[in-house]
Amino acid sequence: MTINEHAEEFHGLPVTDFRAAAAEGKLPAADATAWRIALDWDDEQGFDELWQKFLETVEPERVTALVLGRWFPEEPEPLSKALPQILAAADRLPALRGLFLGDITFEECEISWIQMCDITPVFAAFPLLEELVVRGASEDYEDNERLGLRPVEHAALKALRFESGGLPASVVRAVGACDFPALERLELWLGVDNYGGDWTLDDLAPFLSGTKLPALTYLGLQDSVLQDQIAGLVARAPVVPRLTGLSLSMGAFTDEGAAALLEGQPLTHLKTLDLHHHYLTEGVQQRLRDALPGVEIDLSGAEDPGDNWRYVAISE
Repeated sequence: MTINEHAEEFHGLPVTDFRAAAAEGKLPAADATAWRIALDWDDEQGFDELWQKFLETVEPERVTALVLGRWFPEEPEPLSKALPQILAAADRLPALRGLFLGDITFEECEISWIQMCDITPVFAAFPLLEELVVRGASEDYEDNERLGLRPVEHAALKALRFESGGLPASVVRAVGACDFPALERLELWLGVDNYGGDWTLDDLAPFLSGTKLPALTYLGLQDSVLQDQIAGLVARAPVVPRLTGLSLSMGAFTDEGAAALLEGQPLTHLKTLDLHHHYLTEGVQQRLRDALPGVEIDLSGAEDPGDNWRYVAISE
């Protein structure tokens, strides 16, 4: 699996590429779209120039969603080259509710090469933010900065997703230590150790207990070679009875993990169970369907159960 298309919808709105729309002279209303701000390869202008043009062209006070694409014209550069400009304009973006950092395809930059920075300031700058998506977790070339997060309190956030081929343990632990009383949807692409995913199963405990996430109804713990072990924890996790959606997709999920789910606490209350990209035998796939007749189960992307080399969907 690769990320080969840009987001076409975000925060319930269609995505509009600002540069393309401005060039055509067909700009939608500022609050009718999620604005994609991105440089092209070998771009002559920098992000600062593009960002200022955006603020001067649209009505920034009406913008509700932003999608940040490439902020670097050639070789990858850390997000710290662009994020400060966005944060500095926070007072001009009072209606912002959705922010996507890193809508970058594999042709533009592999996910493991997307250089990030500490995103903690986003929460203070946008206290009314409801949805945050962060793609990438890599360090810069000097190994001075990479994806970072410190525990925060944020009363408005409803959806949070980290997409990476290897999510640092420090970030996983920080998310677990945050106070997000309104958070309804949490998705973590955990990834593999070779690409920085040094988290442990113990780091997942806060999400499985749900104590600090009282509004949580959808949990995704995905893209891991330890998907079977995660399933074993989920099978007895206190948070599960109040979930309507569960995702254990994108990883090395086998019959062992499915057995843990089937033998654990009831899952019949779920609306959706996402297991796409898996290593289940056909017989066990049918067992899941039979055991959960009222649940919408995604079993697409079946890999060979007999393959000794089991890989996650997203790594490099």
